[in-house]
Amino acid sequence: MKVEPIRDKDTIQNILQYLKSTNKRNYIMFMIGIYTGLRIGDILRLKIKDVKNKQGLRIKMQKVSKDIEIAFNPILKRSLDEYCADKDTNEFLIKSIEGYNKAIDKSQAYRIIKDIGEKFKLDNIGTHSLRKTFGYHYYYSTDKDIVAVQLALGHRDSSTTLRYIGVLQSNINASIKKLKY
Repeated sequence: MKVEPIRDKDTIQNILQYLKSTNKRNYIMFMIGIYTGLRIGDILRLKIKDVKNKQGLRIKMQKVSKDIEIAFNPILKRSLDEYCADKDTNEFLIKSIEGYNKAIDKSQAYRIIKDIGEKFKLDNIGTHSLRKTFGYHYYYSTDKDIVAVQLALGHRDSSTTLRYIGVLQSNINASIKKLKY
């Protein structure tokens, strides 16, 4: 199944409000995904010390073995500061309730995101939707600077990035609907 970004900002806000009031850990996982564009595997490896009282994150992306630096958006930083305030720096950020200081696994993260998708009636959603959501909204916030998005996501080619964030297909569909003879 090909997952899609969450394009509607109101839906994103509703999800954030829901998660903030029901599960802070899942809220932080979702926030990091949509505000940094990191892959879920990289998010799950983070520890409190990686983000606590920091302005950003320096990480080696697991999949592509590439070092990146990501500045924290002020909204994400505030949420991270609140979440990390009373936590031990060696704890995993997205900690499992099972075992001692163990992160949740990718399949649990996927279930969490799938459940959110069902609750908010979103089709084609998975953990990678968080990364795609970041890319999609970052693209429009930069006045469609595809090179900035490409670099932020660590893609080699801008056409890959456009396809990845679903811009090409949504633009094609919009254009087809406007077609008149």
